[in-house]
Amino acid sequence: MKKPRKLVGNKNQIHIAKAQKTPVRLQEYGVGIFPTITTKSALKKALKKELISIDGKLAKTATFIYGGEVIRFNTPPEERLKRPFVLKLEIIYEDDYLAVIHKPSGILVSGNRFKTIANALLQNLKKSKQVDAIKPQPAHRLDFGTSGLLLIGKTSSSLTALNRQFENKKIEKCYYAIAIGTINNHGTLNTQVDHKEAIANFEVLQTIPSERFNYLNLVRLKPETGRRHQLREQLSAIGNPILGDANYGIDQFLLKGKGLYLHAFSLKFIHPITAASLYFEKELPSKFKKLFSRKTYKYNIDLSSQE
Repeated sequence: MKKPRKLVGNKNQIHIAKAQKTPVRLQEYGVGIFPTITTKSALKKALKKELISIDGKLAKTATFIYGGEVIRFNTPPEERLKRPFVLKLEIIYEDDYLAVIHKPSGILVSGNRFKTIANALLQNLKKSKQVDAIKPQPAHRLDFGTSGLLLIGKTSSSLTALNRQFENKKIEKCYYAIAIGTINNHGTLNTQVDHKEAIANFEVLQTIPSERFNYLNLVRLKPETGRRHQLREQLSAIGNPILGDANYGIDQFLLKGKGLYLHAFSLKFIHPITAASLYFEKELPSKFKKLFSRKTYKYNIDLSSQE
């Protein structure tokens, strides 16, 4: 009989599987049972690194759960030893289950690097008093150069529920961007991203002439899907790249030292625990206001708030 392989790491988190009416695969059951495994992607990564066992044997996504199994997760050594990144964050909202923060541009949300929003959350947020409290984790992504609202989970149950809301397209997001060139007043972006369906509606709020860029447009975008780099790639695909976009922009139109002109302006969602309807805004950065008049900016922000 083959001897079970020893798991990496030595700090176990244990979960006793609940009884199932019909057997369910671990890839479905395992999401959310541990504080840092709140998505299918995170579960697959943990399984690939051989960090999860069931009744003493290494687990696989196809392993069936019947009920009563002892599921162990070994926290990766790099997570246990990671020191916090000192960064003062603006807290837009916080309760015992979740938080909404302002992410500044020019910083990663999460990943293996030290300087990330995820690594700065613990020192900025109050510790949850709930029994399933976890180290605060981002519930979604914003690009390195994007500023704006970021939703954070503080308990395992709320983070799992927020992830499901994102997957089921129940969370409404609104972005503002400055796009280059001549563009239609409004429309729908539906070019595929990574060979997957990607949809976003847009409206041009103001256009100003530019000697260098021909025209600059303040654009409001409401994505229906959440693909990586979706808005940047789609605007570039129709010939209107976002100002300051080094990846999808046009070489002769690139700016130096100004960053990406893309801002996550608002979030609307149902609180996963209290069921309250929540809506938050974060005003545009000063670099947007320097290009567009505050009168027009304020007028259009008020309109978006009433939708």
